[in-house]
Parts: sequence; C-alpha cells; structure tokens
Amino acid sequence: MGRLEGKIAIITGAARGQGAAEARRFVAEGAEVIVGDVLGDELLDVARELGDAATPVVFDVGDPDEWDRAVAAAKERGGCDILVNNAAIVAFSTIEETSLDDYMRVIRVNQVGCFLGMRAVIPTMKEAQSGSIVNISSIDGLQSKNGLVAYSSSKWAIRGMTKTASIELGPYGIRANSVHPGGINTIMGNPLESPELETVPYKAQAIPRIGEVDEVAAAVVFLASDEASYISGAELSVDGGWNAGQRVALLPGGTLP
Repeated sequence: MGRLEGKIAIITGAARGQGAAEARRFVAEGAEVIVGDVLGDELLDVARELGDAATPVVFDVGDPDEWDRAVAAAKERGGCDILVNNAAIVAFSTIEETSLDDYMRVIRVNQVGCFLGMRAVIPTMKEAQSGSIVNISSIDGLQSKNGLVAYSSSKWAIRGMTKTASIELGPYGIRANSVHPGGINTIMGNPLESPELETVPYKAQAIPRIGEVDEVAAAVVFLASDEASYISGAELSVDGGWNAGQRVALLPGGTLP
C-alpha cells in the first residue's frame, strides 16, 4: 500500500511547479486529490495526467466562497483528510517602493489564502476526528532578504498560523505543520530557467545547489502521512542547509571539493 492510501487531499497552486509535483507524489502514494489553481488550462493538463484520482477545481484561494467549491469536491470523494496550502505569489520591491495594493495582493494569496483554506476544511476534519494540514511557508518565513517585504511578511504569518492551528486542532486529531523550502527550481524560483541561477546563488550553503520540486513533495508526503502522527506545530526546512548558515571560503572547511 502507498503511504497515503485511502486519503483525500486538497492541494492548491497545483497547476505547475511545486504544487503539481506534490499532486503527482500524492497520487503515486495512493491518495485522491482535489487540485486547485487559477491557471485553468495548466491545471486541467495536470488533472488529465493524474487521471481518475484527480478532480480539478479552478478557484481563487483568496475568495472564501470559492473554497466552498473545493471542499465540496473533496466531500464528493468521501471527505478531506489532508490540506496542502501551497498556492503563492511573489513580488520584488523595496519597502519604500511597495504600494499598499502590491503588498495586499501578495498577502491575499499567500496569507489570507492559507487562513481561508484551514478554516474551510476544519469542520470536515473535526467530524472525522483526524486530518493533516501542511502549510507551505518558505525559508523567508524563518529569515528574510531585501526586496521581499510582502512575501516574507506572508510567509512569517503562515508560520504563526500553523502553530495556532496545531494547538487549537490537536484535540480533534488534526495536525498542522509548515514546510520551509529554500531555493527551488520552479518558475518562481528560477524564472529564467538559467543553469547559472541553479548553482551560483547556492554555492555557500551546505548542499551547494538549487532544490528540486520532488524534494519538497517528499517532505510534504511525510508530514501528510500517518508516519508523522506525533508531529504538529513543527517547521520542516527543505532548504539545502540554507538556514544553517553559510560556507566561508577563508575559514577551515570552507572550500568545495
């Protein structure tokens, strides 16, 4: 049996990149998936690839009414055992140059979308007295960088919301954890699809390369599965050791082989 055999999951941002990889991995592990995104054509392509195990729902995670449609689709399959809040956007701008509209556009998708998703699935999970919520934060939810005021704000918020959810929902058999990817080889993480961007920015971290979507998907599967039955409120970094610190070439042990 697969590690997610018999489970029903909602995965947002599943039209491409990390979300699509998570959906593929979930189905390979025996789950049925409700895949959601605003990118309708690409989402339908992913759903066709996954076959009968997938139901596509084109919806905006920032709209509470549209979440009702995603949950309804999960109930048609029998319930909702897993929620993966993966949908996200990024905007690069200094604090001084960030308009309120630009800031709120990121917050609406990343932060509000995560909140609405959790709120939408709680009644179904409470009824079942079980469930796993996996919120995709970021390395920028543990630290930050210049130019990421909106994105980092949203990813730090996800980190806090996840802990609140773990405390409130634990008595009902529902776990909530956050995943913190580092640089991942997606359209968002490597928009130019440049081999240079896959290596140069990461040379000083413990594992000196960009991460791949399947490496994040593997971590999400673990937290979603019963193997993580006593893990809640945790932060799992999938960042090649980025948050551990940087390799300094001038110090002992700082040279690459």
